[in-house]
Amino acid sequence: MFQIFTEREECKATAVATNSPFAEWDKTFGGPRLCAAIADRITFRCTLIQTGTESYRFRITEAERQS
Repeated sequence: MFQIFTEREECKATAVATNSPFAEWDKTFGGPRLCAAIADRITFRCTLIQTGTESYRFRITEAERQS
């Protein structure tokens, strides 16, 4: 992932969507140093959109499990 983001930096648009807050990204990207490097690249001159909403897919999945 790091190499992909590095190669695309300032060359191509890249969209990243996640339900995880930034505080949990180190678990996804294998540690705090790598996470910081990736976040640095993808947030440079970016437009960050945080919806603050829960995934409707997750909500439906949970509802189906409880049925």
